[in-house]
Amino acid sequence: MNKYILSRYNLNLSWITAKSRLENLLRAGGGNYSNESMESDFLLRNGNSVLSNVNHGAMKWLTKARKLMKRLPLILLLTPHLALAAQVEAKDMSNGSASDNSAVSYGHETVEGLEIFYREAGDKNKPVIVLLHGFPASSHMYRDVLAGLAEDYYLIAPDYPGFGNSSFPDPETFDYTFDNLARVMELFLEQKGIDRFSMMIQDYGAPVGFRLAVKHPERIQAIITQNGNAYKEGLSVEGWGPIFDYWKQKTPELETTIAENVFTFEGMKWQFTHGTREPETILPDSWVLAYANLAKPGQTRVQLDLFYDYQNNVLKYPEWQSYLRTHQPPVLVVWGKHDAFFPEAGAEGFKKDVEDLDYNILDTGHFALEEEAPFIISKIREFLSSRNIR
Repeated sequence: MNKYILSRYNLNLSWITAKSRLENLLRAGGGNYSNESMESDFLLRNGNSVLSNVNHGAMKWLTKARKLMKRLPLILLLTPHLALAAQVEAKDMSNGSASDNSAVSYGHETVEGLEIFYREAGDKNKPVIVLLHGFPASSHMYRDVLAGLAEDYYLIAPDYPGFGNSSFPDPETFDYTFDNLARVMELFLEQKGIDRFSMMIQDYGAPVGFRLAVKHPERIQAIITQNGNAYKEGLSVEGWGPIFDYWKQKTPELETTIAENVFTFEGMKWQFTHGTREPETILPDSWVLAYANLAKPGQTRVQLDLFYDYQNNVLKYPEWQSYLRTHQPPVLVVWGKHDAFFPEAGAEGFKKDVEDLDYNILDTGHFALEEEAPFIISKIREFLSSRNIR
């Protein structure tokens, strides 16, 4: 297993180092500027450029430096800001406000030759929350949950094959169905030694998670559903219309229509911003990353295959509802009521089958976490703690 941890910046780059680096680069580029012309006329204070007593030689050097800096790697330009961030974080650590367990780390687990990417945070000896993402997202959608609950829980958020940073096997050799995605996730969790957990499900996370729950009900402590549907009434006819037609007749014409309306940059932006109160506050990284994944050669075929297979999830709804009635896991509902695909009726469905239900309808869209993360994180902590999952 390869693991990459990005938790602390250990940077303390002084002006002398920066000046020396730029001086060397300038000389390599044909410049000939002495230390005298580079004297304290140009300073860095808190990551900002400050000029004082600028002489002619310094201005010549600055002009050359500006041209050169346009060609510098981004990390060199960001270094002062990273150094400042490191100083702030070091101060926080000295005050006892940070701990190793609260850091989010990133890794890959090899499952049947596939590199399954995951994010994790928290103490592995604490109760586990498995975070299962939706379409067109990845584990990135749970970034705030990971950071927000790491002090109290161990959280792990994998990317499915073909999503995010996990392996993207050829659809000619890998079966892109929800049965297969759930099978890989089951193996992933078993390899990680996770056999008792609460699960958070959103969109595609519901068909993956409910397959895990039906197969191993003894492993599930609680369910948090953020627009993770298990009821026919939770499917919007308007939102799913083209997919319903696709299930009836799988034609190239329908595939083209779906791809041209869904798998575009604007289509991805709409997925994350539709139904939100303040779309201008939604992090653009979410749809930029989603589109970057969809733009890979072969992704259109993969996503169309999963759209087509989603009809098998609907056929399993009665089985999932029976699981809820029989095993009665506590369920926390945090549902964006303006979801164009899974309307509030999907949330209402849980009331029929679940006795221990914490029900919350939120004034936002499909990805409620993008706008309601603080509330949802607080509710998860309160919900699990009050049921002695702590």
